[in-house]
Amino acid sequence: MVALVVALLVTTRGDTGRPSTGRLPLRSVGEVTLPGNASRFDYASLDPERGLLFVAHLGAGEVIEVDVRAHRVVRTITDVAQAHGVLVVPALHRVFATATGANQLVALDEDTGAVVSRAPTGEYPDGLAYEPRRGAIWTTNESGGSETVIDAATGAVRGTVTLGGEVGNVAYDPVSDRMLVDVQGRNDLAVIDPASLAVERRVPLPGCDHDHGLALSPADRLAFVACDGNATLLTVDLNFGQVTGTDRVGDDPDVLAYDQAAHRLYVAAESGPVTVLDLRDRRLSVAGSDHLADGAHVVAVDPATHHSFYPVPAGADGRPALLEQEPVG
Repeated sequence: MVALVVALLVTTRGDTGRPSTGRLPLRSVGEVTLPGNASRFDYASLDPERGLLFVAHLGAGEVIEVDVRAHRVVRTITDVAQAHGVLVVPALHRVFATATGANQLVALDEDTGAVVSRAPTGEYPDGLAYEPRRGAIWTTNESGGSETVIDAATGAVRGTVTLGGEVGNVAYDPVSDRMLVDVQGRNDLAVIDPASLAVERRVPLPGCDHDHGLALSPADRLAFVACDGNATLLTVDLNFGQVTGTDRVGDDPDVLAYDQAAHRLYVAAESGPVTVLDLRDRRLSVAGSDHLADGAHVVAVDPATHHSFYPVPAGADGRPALLEQEPVG
């Protein structure tokens, strides 16, 4: 009987391929009610020194600024059509947001929320990355299959990189001084020289269907790639350009956030679950995975407090809210 039970457990785990649905190693700290309607939120970006979190409220065409230390909304910045990606660059006192509805990158003053510049992008701008050596903002044009490179100071377009397929997220690797881009239409990771804007190589992603989410651990020379077509997370060795690990996550994984100091990765999925994975000896292990809230597909992490934040269309009282969680154990 014991042998039969063990066999059934092993078989069930192999068939589902899902992470353990044990409790998340997190507990609720509270939530902040957000303004606007109960429509879709997208990316969020934190200025950890000031404790300011910027949230793209795609359905309302707004960027919401939240003081996570004081637990209050600072301001709502309007006229960002279908605000999608958002990225704060504290060194520049700028916040950048992709206005998908206008195919634009909008630059905002972090101190006042005023619009500083607007720059044209390709079709359906989505995620963003800042490349500090050359002072450039990279925007992924998802359906356009390209990256638009924009001067962070002036808003001038510097160039376009065509990637030959629908693209996901982009990240800067400071160790190799290269940009990495999910090319979800090809299931590979493009490595780009930001000086020449040339694609130097492509890293194939076997076992991945539609690579969209992307986070890096530069110190460990690893990339984490979320494949939303088959609920799979890949670990990629950046030194050798090889997939070294595969984990199952919630259906339709979207936004990833890596806490470098805690060696912990958060994967938020469209279907509502969050998967938390710990990195040890350059290998990930699932610490817990569970449904956090409907629409909790966006996550940002504070590297100082290790708290994580999730904007959702409906909090405890049914209104839009920013959920705050802290690690346990």
